[in-house]
This record gives sequence, C-alpha cells and structure tokens, in this order.
Amino acid sequence: MNLLNSIEKNHTMIPERFRDRTNNELEQFVQHTKNKLGEKLFIPGHHYQKDEVIQFADARGDSLRLAQLCAENQNAEYIVFCGVHFMAETADILTNDAQKVFLPDMRAGCSMADMADISQTEIAWKKLTDIFDDTILPLTYVNSTAAIKSFVGQHNGATVTSGNAEKMVTWAFEQKERILFLPDQHLGRNTAYKLGIPLDQMAVWDPNLEQLISDGPLEKVKVILWKGHCSVHENFTVQNVEQIRKQHPDMKIIVHPECRREVVALADDAGSTKHIIDVITNAEKGSAWAIGTEMNLVKRLIKENPEKHIISLNPYMCPCLTMNRIDLPHLAWCLESIMETGTHNQITVPDTEATYAKKALDRMLELV
Repeated sequence: MNLLNSIEKNHTMIPERFRDRTNNELEQFVQHTKNKLGEKLFIPGHHYQKDEVIQFADARGDSLRLAQLCAENQNAEYIVFCGVHFMAETADILTNDAQKVFLPDMRAGCSMADMADISQTEIAWKKLTDIFDDTILPLTYVNSTAAIKSFVGQHNGATVTSGNAEKMVTWAFEQKERILFLPDQHLGRNTAYKLGIPLDQMAVWDPNLEQLISDGPLEKVKVILWKGHCSVHENFTVQNVEQIRKQHPDMKIIVHPECRREVVALADDAGSTKHIIDVITNAEKGSAWAIGTEMNLVKRLIKENPEKHIISLNPYMCPCLTMNRIDLPHLAWCLESIMETGTHNQITVPDTEATYAKKALDRMLELV
C-alpha cells in the first residue's frame, strides 16, 4: 500500500462501533455530542448534503456563506464542515487561529476544483502572458482549492460566486482587457455571454494539452476559460430540456449556471443555488418546475414544497458523489474524536497561502 492510500485508509476507515450502529443510535450520539459541546461546536451544512447529515447542521447555505458564518461565530472552537474539501479550506482561511476546522471524511473533494491544480495554473499563466502580455486578470470561482485562490490573490485577481459572477466579471474588465476564469468554463461562459461578450471572443485553455483553443483570432479574445466543469451540472443536456418541453409543456425549467451554455439558453431561468431555492420557495402553489441542479437539493425542495410539482431536469441524475461521502457514521466518528482528542481530519491552510487567498476573497467581499 503506498503512502497516499495508507493516509486515505487511516482517515476513512470507520471503526466498527460506528459501522454497526443503527441510524437511530447514530442520531442520538450526534445529538448528545452536540448538546455536550454546546457553543464550542458549529456544524455548517452545504445544501447538497444528505438529509441524514443536514438535519444536524447549525446553518445551511452555499460554500462561501457558510465559511463567513464560521468566521462570525467566534464562540465556536470546533467547526465540523459538512461539505467538501475546498469549502473547509475557505472556512479555515476566514476563521481565527483559535478555531479549528474539520472535514468528517477526507475523501469529500470536488472534481471541478481538482481540475485546476497550482502547477497547471502556473504553466498556463506563463504561456498566456507570453501571448497576451500584461492584459489578463485572473478570477476564480470559490469552488477551487486554496492554492488557486492564493495564486489569484497574488496576481491582483478575485474570487467569484455563482451569485455575484456578473458583478465580479464586470469589475475585472475595469482592471484589465482580458480575464482568465478558473476552474469552471460553463459559469465563466454563461456569465460573460450574459454581459454581452460574444462566444467568438472566448477561448478555452486546455491544461492537459497546454493549449489555447479559439474559434477566432487571438487578438479578439476577451475571456479565457479554464477547461473544467462540474461533473453533476454538465450532465444536464439539451435532450433533457426537449423531453420536459414535450412531456410537461407548462412546466418551467430553472438551472444552475454551471450547466452548459446551450442548456442555460433553453431554460426559463438560471441562477445560483440560493436563487433556485428562493425562486422555488416563492413560486405560486400549483406551479410546476424542472430543476437542473444536484439531486439531494432537488429532493429536499420537493419535500419542502409539497404544494408544487417539482422534478429533476434529468430523472437519472445521481447526487454529487463527493458530497455524499459525508454520512452519519463519519459525522459521529468526527465528533467523538473531537471530544476525545480535540482533533480529527483537521483542515489547515499554510499561512502564506492563506494570506493571498484571503486577499482574493476580500477583493470580492468588498465589492458585493
């Protein structure tokens, strides 16, 4: 067994005492531990988490808002982040040194974030600045590693969310002639297109080929899109939309902007997770919706809005596999370890990396 596999095994091998317990016993254990730790413990839960986990969340939200709530909750010594790795990193960046951030299962990563590593980004930046000189400003979706956020911070760029992407891209074009948008090409493309930038002024950087792919002349390129995507949202297709239009002609379609451009173009509405939740929550009783986003959230919206007809845009869509890594046994094990040793799968971002990453985050937070 190599070192990486050994580390993963040690971090994810659930002790038998948690594997053998019933859900009811695990729920009682988690609630008892929460009560015992009181204000010292804060559990943020991302919208895509399983119901068995989200029921214990002290706050629900998207990744950035949850990280901000962690920083605001000064009484919390232990933050057990029910989300994925990059979210816990952001929480560690924004919280103080006395607060510890934990991830119940270290396998809970994000395929999109992993599509842009720092070495690839540094290579891309060198090649792109050779082509375009000092005319590019980097932006990164918050769904990225701390290392990428730090790189962007060092180069005077900023982070963006799916909710403020338009405002941040507009700001970026006030700073430089071009932008490099990491790591989700679809959010970058949909945002730039909505702001009036034609598709032939966008190019895609392929980090594996180390090549810029463009349909038009390079001098006209305004937006450089990193070739990355969300493995969940990219699976919503034009065929899914056409099927809904055929089977449910009166049904409205709302999707996340991490979906492909052609899907967003055919939908009735597109927006962040918060936007989707708000639209569905405030929709008229009896209204019908097909939602193009993660299945755990869609199922929760169906459950919480019984007076509305809600389905997934893709009926065969699976929940986000990495989000689903965190379950009751891992949550219970994490809490037990905190009680016994004060540590378990702690997420720590190195100081220098955290400093520049915070600069990228703060540039965004100052504008929105």
